[in-house]
Amino acid sequence: MNKSITIYSLLITAMTLLLSISAIGQEKEALEHNSILFDDATIAQVDEAMDWPLFRQSLEDAREFVDEQMALGIDVPIPKDLAGGYTHERHKLNYLSMQQAGKVFVLTGEEKYAQFVKDMLMTYAELYPSLDRHPSRKSYSPGKFFWQCLNDANWLVYTSQAYDCIYDWLSEGERTLLERELLRPQADFLSVETPQFFNRIHNHSTWANAGVGMLGLVMGDTLLVHRALYGLEEDGLDADMKDNDGGKIKSEERAGFLAQLDLLFSPDGFYAEGPYYQRYAIYPFVVFAASLQNARPELEIFKYREGILGKAVYALVNLSDADGEFFPINDAQKGMSYYSRELVSAIDIAYHFGGQNPELLSIAQKQNTVLLDASGMHVAADIANGKSKPFVHKSMELRDGADGKTGGVGILRMDGKASSLSAVLKYTAQGMGHGHFDKLSLSLYEEGREILQDYGVARFVNIEQKDGGGYLKENQTFAKQTVAHNALIVNKESHFKGNTDTGNKYHSDPYFFDASQEEIKIVSAKDQHAYPGVEQHRTIALISDGLFEKPLMVDILSVSTATQNHYDLPYYYFGQLLSTSWDYDIENNLTPMGDGHGYEHIWAEAKGKTEEGNAAMTWMDHDQFYTITSVSQKGDQMTLARTGANDPDFNLRRDPLLMISRDAATTTFVSILEPHGEYSRVSELSKGAFSEVKEVQIVHDSEAYIAIEWKHETGQVYRLAIAKQSNDQTTSHEIKVENQLWDWKGPYSYIKK
Repeated sequence: MNKSITIYSLLITAMTLLLSISAIGQEKEALEHNSILFDDATIAQVDEAMDWPLFRQSLEDAREFVDEQMALGIDVPIPKDLAGGYTHERHKLNYLSMQQAGKVFVLTGEEKYAQFVKDMLMTYAELYPSLDRHPSRKSYSPGKFFWQCLNDANWLVYTSQAYDCIYDWLSEGERTLLERELLRPQADFLSVETPQFFNRIHNHSTWANAGVGMLGLVMGDTLLVHRALYGLEEDGLDADMKDNDGGKIKSEERAGFLAQLDLLFSPDGFYAEGPYYQRYAIYPFVVFAASLQNARPELEIFKYREGILGKAVYALVNLSDADGEFFPINDAQKGMSYYSRELVSAIDIAYHFGGQNPELLSIAQKQNTVLLDASGMHVAADIANGKSKPFVHKSMELRDGADGKTGGVGILRMDGKASSLSAVLKYTAQGMGHGHFDKLSLSLYEEGREILQDYGVARFVNIEQKDGGGYLKENQTFAKQTVAHNALIVNKESHFKGNTDTGNKYHSDPYFFDASQEEIKIVSAKDQHAYPGVEQHRTIALISDGLFEKPLMVDILSVSTATQNHYDLPYYYFGQLLSTSWDYDIENNLTPMGDGHGYEHIWAEAKGKTEEGNAAMTWMDHDQFYTITSVSQKGDQMTLARTGANDPDFNLRRDPLLMISRDAATTTFVSILEPHGEYSRVSELSKGAFSEVKEVQIVHDSEAYIAIEWKHETGQVYRLAIAKQSNDQTTSHEIKVENQLWDWKGPYSYIKK
């Protein structure tokens, strides 16, 4: 009897759900409101969408989240906390839950979700007129609900979607009240009342433009939409005004969403501030674009600038390692990946509006959730119909700058018999206020693990105990400095002396990039601005050969100058040091390596001098062995060091590094890193624990060419030559090595003897 009642109840519930969905579709047709999220075709697909597992699960997850928030009751606290504090996190949960509740209402027809959004908005509308700017006043643009306008703009982007979902359900009087007391004032606050936040070329303004524009589309307010697309005509901003990160506010004469699309992305889709902030900014870019496509299709926004938004999504995915974690270029918290909610939106929207590349579906499968709208339906349907194909990360060069002429980043990927390597060479522009002083810096990955790391950012996002989750002072004094990267430091000063304004004037230059060969992937770039009178030329190659179990990384860094200098070249690694080929003395009394430009945060733990020949160091990490073998000159200093000096609040990680130091004028640093072998903690046996790279040497070094040679332990000889002064693919070159002529065409030659 009870079982029969249960089955009957379930059937009644299902019938009610279907009827409510049908009613919503009919009501949408009868009203003039042009939704930014849904249309009649989407609503008509809801029944069918319940047969697509990923969409059904995403709806169930959203309903569960919203039900949990509804059970807590509505709480709109008076703002007082920084990021990570209660009021900050509560307002964040409010906009997230409103957005999801609105979508659940549209898809199920259950009015309790619309009522929840309405009650929340009414509570905000009652509070809003009494609010001044946030009491913390730490930001260059304090918000209302949050300590910075950026989070208020987040609130408006998400809340606009919630308002869109219940717009037709509300009475005209309710809409008038909400728009008069809350929504329009918030749009004006983020724009005309805070022009230093709204009218710049920056991810902050992207959020503001999107929020104001999306609300304008929902309300049918063409003035707000125009303001979002083109910015404020008059802003009265001081040309020298800066934000909290030292970034210039008024860097361009143009502003607005279209200017962001034109100026923040390179023609390849690379974002000026780096992948971490590209991930953060991609959400307002794609959701506003999707809103425009739905409400103003005549703009054809996804065709704008030759489909720049689609390119941006593909660039971002390729700026990730094998596990989908983004390379931590510039200010970037490690661990951020394409599993973030921003990338869920980007993948779904790029697939739906951008050509339906089946490789994107495999990422959506890994994300295991989709948007609750037409794009999410499309993705879920095509996954259910078996259209997914694996996404293949590729070696590629991404240009930087709106015109593609301000440097770039080279990404190399090489598969070996036992594992794969990925190398990143950064030769971009500064990256504005979030940029680091790291010209020609190197990062290396094996599968999804960092082998040679970029430190990333000194920040604990949304951790209140760490300065409210904001940027720590050590981000300026260490993480941004050159010595925090695998990059060359001259005379213990950061690039551009650590001055952002100077850095923003210059960029490094690509020299050549070639990923067309199976046995070698190679990238080369130059910089002549980081240190006046000093030219750096760095070449990174990944090489696969049958004699080596895993690919090798070759690093050649040539320095050309007329003056004597002190050079430091750090390699940041992880794991346990096993051995060095040089003798060293332990520093029993730890002292920092310097008193500025980041050196004050590094402990020198051991020091040694090298003889002419090779200097090798082996370490173990994640039960894998790694050896870096460097060409050494007599008197080179090898310092084993660790971060964490002058850090009383323990804001920095305690990471190890090897520092190669040399006093010279024109000189060349050459190193080969070999991943090798493995250790079993079960059998307690090691395999391949010793490097097979032998006798690394420079066999030719002149103004025009650099050539190196190394051997496998079997005696096999490998050679790599770089033409320093010509990157033309058709130019012929020749040098003599051991009285033998070596000739080739193009900027480099790789041979085996």
